[in-house]
Amino acid sequence: MAHRVRNDHRQQIATKTEVTSVAKSIQAIRGMNDLLPDQSPAWQQVESIIRRVAASYGYSEIRMPVLEQTALFKRSIGEVTDIVEKEMYTFDDRNGESLTLRPEGTASCVRAGNQHGLLYNQIQRLWYMGPMFRYERPQKGRYRQFHQFGIETFGLPSADADAEVILLSARLWKAFGIADQVELQLNSLGSNEARARYRDALREYLEQYKEQLDEDSQRRLDSNPLRILDSKDPNTQQLLEEAPRLSEYWDDESREHFEQLRALLDEAGIRYTLNERLVRGLDYYNRTVFEWVTTALGAQGTVCAGGRYDGLVEQLGGKPTPAVGFAMGMERLVLLLQEQNKLTPRRAVDAYLMPLGDAAELKAAAIAEQLRDALPELRLVTHCGGGAMKKQMKKADKSGAEVALIIGENELATQQVTVKPLRSEAEQITLSHAELIDHLRPLTQA
Repeated sequence: MAHRVRNDHRQQIATKTEVTSVAKSIQAIRGMNDLLPDQSPAWQQVESIIRRVAASYGYSEIRMPVLEQTALFKRSIGEVTDIVEKEMYTFDDRNGESLTLRPEGTASCVRAGNQHGLLYNQIQRLWYMGPMFRYERPQKGRYRQFHQFGIETFGLPSADADAEVILLSARLWKAFGIADQVELQLNSLGSNEARARYRDALREYLEQYKEQLDEDSQRRLDSNPLRILDSKDPNTQQLLEEAPRLSEYWDDESREHFEQLRALLDEAGIRYTLNERLVRGLDYYNRTVFEWVTTALGAQGTVCAGGRYDGLVEQLGGKPTPAVGFAMGMERLVLLLQEQNKLTPRRAVDAYLMPLGDAAELKAAAIAEQLRDALPELRLVTHCGGGAMKKQMKKADKSGAEVALIIGENELATQQVTVKPLRSEAEQITLSHAELIDHLRPLTQA
């Protein structure tokens, strides 16, 4: 008897646990957000402009997997960087292989180019768009799953390739209508050898003030002293006022390259600010580095950044190949455009088809398909589930459609459709099917 009671009690506990687990709502992972239907039209508009501008410069899309071998990012980004040390989502799979959700796109693009023979002795202009992953504190416009658009150019060592990617980014700001809200900051790291000489000189200078540096800068002093130039600590920034300047260590070829780039940008009317402390956070950059910054989102923030990385292809197992590119965060870009009221996405629905009565419901789908055949760009919703005219009209209005298309007994008998405007004071009209197609065509171009 006692045994049965214990079993009954265990069953009750199990049942209670099962009910509790079923009832508990599962939420999205912190910093990884859903993009809801009322938000996606803005993203679609931004993506459409990006695709159009990239194509106008002759760039082709490449799509890479979001999961890569961890070694790819350690070798490219650098092991002593915040991304590798603190932010990567890394785990061992069932075979014990270390894998990482990509934190940025350039390394993946180079890996794909090497693997598929796209880079050596070739010129490639590539772009990509998709999710990236970094474990950092979520904040407005910066999430753990975020999206980037990237441009990568391979096989062109000259400054005109640098100018091209900067001009492409500048054209995007024009297309978005925010050219007056962003500022270009420009610098050169010089050659890898010049950068190494400067790194030694900077380390030697800062060693005398090591105890006055902030904690992160002290840690970086031996491993990656150039990253100290990015420090936001006021005391460290003050110490850097008397530090050696990067331009003092440029080799002649790098100096000539940078002067040619500046001449090309000047000729094209691109305004910029020279920023000798701009070094970028990834180890693979050399020569040109640049950032587009804005104050329109509060404190100054970067919305696009890039530069030249001539050694990365060889570093990842390919033949020596010059390269230059940039990436921009989509969340921050969309946020900036929304703050500036620059997004006017096309409505989700152009027309809402309302069949009134059994006979009309029987014909509605066929009529809708005929309209879609004639007007492939028309965004047409057909009412489903029946109901009185008043109920259907409420749903038509809620859909955001420009017009309601009404088919009742009279319209069926005369092979016509009544068009009722929902967003204007215009009178409703009744048209033949052929007339209806011509009447709806302007909606597909709005």
